[in-house]
Amino acid sequence: MESGMKVNLIEKLASGGLFTLDERLWSKEMIEALHHVNYLTISGTEYETIEGRLNLDQGVMELLVQKVTNR
Repeated sequence: MESGMKVNLIEKLASGGLFTLDERLWSKEMIEALHHVNYLTISGTEYETIEGRLNLDQGVMELLVQKVTNR
């Protein structure tokens, strides 16, 4: 049995469009950490978490993120 949940990171582009940035299995600890973090780093790029939803039809958590340009 799998241990964790599939999470899709979806980037909100400057043009207003959406791009699936990453899809992977997250551990329970990584999901719990979302209560304490507002930023994620993936492939050396920092993203701000905007909102999330649980897609029950697909059994996946979807997180909307936006690239941090000036910090």
